[in-house]
Amino acid sequence: MNQLPMNQLETASGGKMSKIIVANWKMNGSNAFINTFFQKLTPKSPHKVVFCPPYPYLSVVSSHIKEYHYYLGAQDCHTNNAGAFTGDISAEMLIDIGCQYVILGHSERRQHHQETSDIVFKKSQMAIHTGLTPIICVGETLNDRNTKNHLDVVKQQLIQSIPQTTTPLIIAYEPVWAIGTGLTATLSDIVEMHQMITTHCQHKDKVLYGGSVTTDNASEILSQPNVDGVLVGGASLKPEMLNTIIE
Repeated sequence: MNQLPMNQLETASGGKMSKIIVANWKMNGSNAFINTFFQKLTPKSPHKVVFCPPYPYLSVVSSHIKEYHYYLGAQDCHTNNAGAFTGDISAEMLIDIGCQYVILGHSERRQHHQETSDIVFKKSQMAIHTGLTPIICVGETLNDRNTKNHLDVVKQQLIQSIPQTTTPLIIAYEPVWAIGTGLTATLSDIVEMHQMITTHCQHKDKVLYGGSVTTDNASEILSQPNVDGVLVGGASLKPEMLNTIIE
């Protein structure tokens, strides 16, 4: 088991938990981009920063982040660890190349790849068994929120997506209607949802917010109760913006 214990996410001073910043690059990047990006990145941070590039660039990013003491994550894994699954990547392969985290059930996977919560559950189970810390994504659509079903919808996703385990996990709340739209949930929306998730998870898991996080709103979001960090999409592709969010 090569899993990063959650107690390693504590800061050296006073044992106070630092924030978790996850950079989800989605389907973006190139060798040239990565080389330029890390030349502009702030080298040190009191927070835990996890980079999740596309599969072809995991090893390239890994070679850059060692000097920064940052962490490597993938954007998905399969429900099986080997077999006739053309085009898929297993959790064991991710461990083998140095990953410590994996994003599972992102709204774009649920939408474009028809991933159900049952599939996310099986992937999460495999990730935990293999030694990866899963970052399990949940979130509601605009219709769910307008009909005031948002809390029930997300709670059901939690129940169906998260395996029974004593291993502390990371949950990422991403309102689907705020992904890549420029819209952001209000602070009261975030507090309400994070409180529900934290209570459901019995306060043992870390809860991140993801939904058009930028330099303009990151500080306010990170200061809210039960917000243990952020899952950053587009802004994480701009080193100057990511530096500001980390700071």
